[in-house]
Amino acid sequence: MASPRLGTFCCPTRDAATQLVLSFQPRAFHALCLGSGALRLALGLLQWLPRRRSVGPVAHSTSPSASVSILRAVTACDVLGCLGIIIRATVWLGFPAFVENISVENGTSVWPSAFCVGSAVWIQLLYSACFWWLFCYAVDAYLVIRRSAGLSTILLYHLMAWGLAALLCVEGALMLYYPSVSRCERGLEHTIPHYLTTYLPLLLVLVANPVLFGKTVSAVASLLKGRQGVYTETERRMGAMIKIRFFKIMLVFVVCWLSNIINESLLFYLEMQPELDEGSFSRIRNAAKTTWFMMGMLNPVQGFLLSLAFYGWTGCSLGFRSARKEIQWESITASVAEGAYPSAVGSRVPCANPASGKVVCVGGYTSDEALSMLSAGSDGSTLEIHTTSGSRHENEADSTLLMS
Repeated sequence: MASPRLGTFCCPTRDAATQLVLSFQPRAFHALCLGSGALRLALGLLQWLPRRRSVGPVAHSTSPSASVSILRAVTACDVLGCLGIIIRATVWLGFPAFVENISVENGTSVWPSAFCVGSAVWIQLLYSACFWWLFCYAVDAYLVIRRSAGLSTILLYHLMAWGLAALLCVEGALMLYYPSVSRCERGLEHTIPHYLTTYLPLLLVLVANPVLFGKTVSAVASLLKGRQGVYTETERRMGAMIKIRFFKIMLVFVVCWLSNIINESLLFYLEMQPELDEGSFSRIRNAAKTTWFMMGMLNPVQGFLLSLAFYGWTGCSLGFRSARKEIQWESITASVAEGAYPSAVGSRVPCANPASGKVVCVGGYTSDEALSMLSAGSDGSTLEIHTTSGSRHENEADSTLLMS
């Protein structure tokens, strides 16, 4: 479970709202976190088992796109963050005496506090980086359609994701543990910066990604129309697939992290009250405890659900195949037949006139390359690129010869 409350657990001088959720069925809560995290890793491994390769021609990209690197970074951050949750929950369950020393003020042993702070910072850093990478994915998807955005921009994404995540995490921890872990200040001027540094990237994804995805979908529709000058049923299905993929990504994110925002709002409200044990706050306390357990269940499984949104169920070669029809994309072989080979990432290639039936360039990419980047690795819709345009051009040539 990724929450800024993990950091406040390490302070012996906890506020009443933090103590409320910390003392509510702690063994059951950490058992839930452990089970949810282990299930996420097990399903993730099962999903990535080798599968049967589908028959048929598939166009291979000349070079990997930045979106592929971004998705790999998202997966790595989520797996490592989930491992942090599993290790923390295991220690909490297996060594209760070790955990109890965390709450001892001016204790002689520093290891319990060091483990508490280290695990909290580890989890916050990796999940914050995961949020920043998801924001970079939305930015990259928009830039791929609007202009050139290839591997040359991946360095900027690394600086943004890891740099901002580390900066915010360290700043929040320093403010929270001032002047030391054993004597954490309880004022809001110390806790609020810690909460803001945790939830800022999460709120950014919730607010900015839908806007960027919407603009990308609109640009995709224009791109599909410009390829042949018409908007056929095939083009509509292509655009719908990309739109559905973006929708599934945001749906998973909202489902997994909305409980965090609700829980933090409730606990912050309880912190402002002089007395939490009054009967008028019973419903708010129960809601905070409920959302607390929801966080422990939903946060660790985010990675598996996101992989379903990105790739579909790609593993388990047990004979199961997607029942959805394959979307036949026009291949870049049309440009090869015309003598225009795809260029390296970031360079420019001659762009054909859309009305002539040739491929259109977006930035440095052909339209097919740009569209395939938005669905890179997608198996849920079986986005394989077939050489339909090459056969179409051959049929046109044959008919011309017959007429002559």
